[in-house]
Amino acid sequence: MSTAPLLAHDKLDAVFAWTADGPVSVADYLADAGQLAEQLPGAGYLLNLCHDRYHFAVGFAAGLLRGMTSLQPSSQTPETFRRLQADYPGLICLCDGAADTLDLPRLDFPADLTVNRKKGPNSKTAIPQIPVDQLAAILFTSGSTGLPQAQRKTWGKLVANGRAEAVALGLDRQPHAIVGTVPVQHSYGFESTFLLALQGGCAFWAGKPFYPQDIAGALAAVPQPRLLVTTPFHLSALLAAEIDLPPVDMLLSATAPLSTTLAADAEARTGAPMHEIYGSTESGQLASRRTTEGAEWTLLPGVHLEQSGDETVACDGHVEGRVTLSDLIELLPDQRFLLLGRHADLINIAGKRTSLAYLNHQLCALPGVVDGAFFLPDEEGPDGITRLTAFVVAPGLNARQVTADLRQRIDAIFLPRPLVLVDQLPRNSTGKLPRGDLQALYAEKVSHGGR
Repeated sequence: MSTAPLLAHDKLDAVFAWTADGPVSVADYLADAGQLAEQLPGAGYLLNLCHDRYHFAVGFAAGLLRGMTSLQPSSQTPETFRRLQADYPGLICLCDGAADTLDLPRLDFPADLTVNRKKGPNSKTAIPQIPVDQLAAILFTSGSTGLPQAQRKTWGKLVANGRAEAVALGLDRQPHAIVGTVPVQHSYGFESTFLLALQGGCAFWAGKPFYPQDIAGALAAVPQPRLLVTTPFHLSALLAAEIDLPPVDMLLSATAPLSTTLAADAEARTGAPMHEIYGSTESGQLASRRTTEGAEWTLLPGVHLEQSGDETVACDGHVEGRVTLSDLIELLPDQRFLLLGRHADLINIAGKRTSLAYLNHQLCALPGVVDGAFFLPDEEGPDGITRLTAFVVAPGLNARQVTADLRQRIDAIFLPRPLVLVDQLPRNSTGKLPRGDLQALYAEKVSHGGR
């Protein structure tokens, strides 16, 4: 049976995580995971709802040791739990705080793990080996284009995933302390904070800071070199706050396109290189780039892209099987490519084509616009025509002013009808806008609520 180690760290006294109580070594992590494993059933599904990144890490390892599969939904709503309960009988929830888990079997993260670990003998336990074909996790798409879809991940592919990112970012040569603003259950947070620590030799901050002051505090709590794993949404808010930040050595972004302007601002403010990750829950992370150096992406080690017409398939390396990508891609030499837009984002009106991503970029670049998104609703208007709508957060501006400025940037045929001013957009914890939430906003503000 082929196996791969739980961690790539070669020293048991190396720091694996930083918590409010201080550093946690690899040996301590293994001890905590072993103790928690004794409280879990011998198989089945572990719905890991822990908000604390270290608690999640302990639960994930404990589940692996017991042959359990980690369920990682992108949301934690009652509807999500009911769907999971129906699809995965016998699941058990692992929680580390207040959470409405309905009537699902539940295990609260033990508060005495650290106490018991410190009382126990300081044994030098070997790092466990896990079968590479073990179903380690089932991740779920964000639902931004429909219902969340389950994506099965084997242990061997997850190991290769974490190692590939470490090599691409140079972290295999110089491990960093990772601070992440994204949930660890989300594929990006899972890969670029947890897997990067597990298989890239890095350590991570246990919290999930959201507000700028909290991000600064988390960075100050870990040693250099520091890696901030974030999103354009969180990064923009952090820079706008204009607070003092501890030195940052690398910045990483994903989940939405990062403008070169924001990337350049981030580099100027921190002095750290700004990198992006491209991928999806279905394929895992596929490529990286330094945003300010150009539009080209470079594939992660082992990953390949194949094309037939407009269709691009990701395969090999840590990709599970063959995954058809949602994006239009132009292949270039030397494992590089350009992103031309998403198939689902393409819009054709009166013979003219554009993409929602392009329109959103132009909208959010307008002076005074804090946030905004174009939306193509499901239903037709009274005249039988489906019209583009835009939701805009722009304090101090009216719809006429925003539309006039937008007219200078895009073809008039793509101007939104209507343009709706709102206080905020229904972004989720990673800054994405699920289509269902936009459709609900459209129903409230346009089709039912008027303009």
